[in-house]
Amino acid sequence: MFTGLRSLVARGRRFGRPLRNARPFSSSWQQREGDNFTLAYARSLSHRLPLLYLVVVFDMLLVAFRFRHIAPGWLIAPGPIFLGGFALWRAYYWRPAAVERRATAVLRRDLASMSWLGAFASFLFALWGMALYVHGDWEAQSFIHYIFAVTLFSGILGLGHSPMTALRIAIATTIPTTGQILFSGHPNAVMVVLVQVVVTTLLLLITNGHHRDFVRLELSRQQLTRREREAARLAQENLLQATIDPLTGGLNRRAILDRLAEDIERSGRGVQRAWLALIDLDGFKHINDTYGHAAGDAVLQAVANRLGGMERVRCFGRLGGDEFAVVLDPSLDHAAAFAIGTALSDSLRAPVLHGGAVLRFSGSIGVHRMDGRSVSDCLERADAALYKAKELSDGAVVVFSPDDEAELQDRAAITRLFNESNLADRLKLVYQPILDAESGGVIGLEAFVRWSPDGERWLAPGQFMSLAEATGRTGELTRTVMARALAECPAWKYGRWLAINLSPRDVMRTGTAEALARLVEDHGAPPHSIILEVTERALLEDPKRAEAQLLAFRARGFRIALDDFGAGWSSLNQVHSLPLDMIKIDQELSRALATDPGARSLVGTIVSLAWQLGIDCTIEGVEDEAQASTARALGIRLMQGYHLGRPQPAAEALALIADNALSLRA
Repeated sequence: MFTGLRSLVARGRRFGRPLRNARPFSSSWQQREGDNFTLAYARSLSHRLPLLYLVVVFDMLLVAFRFRHIAPGWLIAPGPIFLGGFALWRAYYWRPAAVERRATAVLRRDLASMSWLGAFASFLFALWGMALYVHGDWEAQSFIHYIFAVTLFSGILGLGHSPMTALRIAIATTIPTTGQILFSGHPNAVMVVLVQVVVTTLLLLITNGHHRDFVRLELSRQQLTRREREAARLAQENLLQATIDPLTGGLNRRAILDRLAEDIERSGRGVQRAWLALIDLDGFKHINDTYGHAAGDAVLQAVANRLGGMERVRCFGRLGGDEFAVVLDPSLDHAAAFAIGTALSDSLRAPVLHGGAVLRFSGSIGVHRMDGRSVSDCLERADAALYKAKELSDGAVVVFSPDDEAELQDRAAITRLFNESNLADRLKLVYQPILDAESGGVIGLEAFVRWSPDGERWLAPGQFMSLAEATGRTGELTRTVMARALAECPAWKYGRWLAINLSPRDVMRTGTAEALARLVEDHGAPPHSIILEVTERALLEDPKRAEAQLLAFRARGFRIALDDFGAGWSSLNQVHSLPLDMIKIDQELSRALATDPGARSLVGTIVSLAWQLGIDCTIEGVEDEAQASTARALGIRLMQGYHLGRPQPAAEALALIADNALSLRA
């Protein structure tokens, strides 16, 4: 004990501060303080004290019975009646169920009073026994020796968690009994006293050791409890980090996908299926690019707050970027799901104030009832509805329908066929003439690609280009189209140019210019006779990179045409910075020429811009003579469309060029 104490003090000095909790030897008999120790002492003693008090009552009854004919009744009665009653009351008071209900402060007082009450009761018990002792013979006195030894030893061993109480009881019992026995003249008095003192001392030391072990175990338990509590806290923090999106406070991608999986599993057990809504913010990129990422974060937080305040929303999470997934109440029918989606869309239209700026945006929404498929299947269908919504208008809402399911299945089948097909075997090219409105001559051909999933249906690029992008085959498609067009339609040999369309990914992909230049060289075509048509969408994602790529095409001799001009985002003053050789006016403007003054005014401005920049201007989609006449009146010289010539195979297109050349010479 003293060695351990010196070690603790030494450690305290080594750390440069006094060891405040180092306690003297005598304090090891005291119960440790603290609420946790108070509860531990009380609970442990509640399982021991009632039994010890019952032992005392039983021993009193035995003594009273043994001395019933020896000692006077008035001396026998106080023991079982008063002391026994007190012991029974204390046994009842310390029963475990009662201890569990008491407050910690009450238990602390009980533990403090127990030590003195036990010592006082033991002293009275010893006095009562010694008063009877003088009335007995040696045999009766030996019985008293035995009973008192059993009672005292039982009490000391039973009070291992309260050694100070055991010590006081031992002193209160030993002092009156020792003197009485030594002066009683009993032949074994010295041996009895010696045994009582020695055994009591040893048992007290054993009890003190049990108490120290109890304290160490309790300290270890408390430390383990603290560690478990800290581990639980850390686990909760880790759970939040693993499931909560730190920016919006909603579920993160992993957590919302897990929630979708749980809902799908429940629906497989007969529970009504929930609705999944996917939200994509319209105009979010513009906010990020114009006002900065802090403004974008403010928008995402505002969206999360609005989703969290909507009725019938069971949970929501951010899948990434500006896309959110929302789980809606399964009790909604198709019309109610659409209504909730519309309400969500309306709530997202409210502007967000950030740094003095008013941020406006909307959210396109696709809704699908989860029907027991996998999470990926449900996301695919909700995403298909979302894609449809974005095609309709900003902030539109589409609920996935059986017709959409049929279309999705058909698209999936076509996607598989496209991914697995040999493009060279499933493609064909047709060529549409581009005419000079003044002379009527064919000055060039534009190649259009068609792809067939079955050899019977032939799909236009608008129907399968997304498949090429989804399967990563846009580069292969462009190279195949270029190679075939150069091989089967050498328009340059007739002094005409050949136009080839590039996808947005082709424009942005490093190495496209070099690959196409090699193809042109291999087929012996002069690069300036090839016009590469790019759409405005190709310039939208990264204008600076797009401009650099266009310059790379120009550096290899290709000419560049901006296709579908007037249908996208470009403003007229942005065109002058691009390395262009031609502007092709979108066919939507062409259709409106004869009837819409606004369209005529815009086309006139485009023609004037092209003239000022010194580049050609072509109008697409001329369907009738009224459109052609209006275009000529606006100063447009180059035209193409069904009114002037339909797309046709290479042989017919080349024959048309030859016939046209002969007719012009004639």
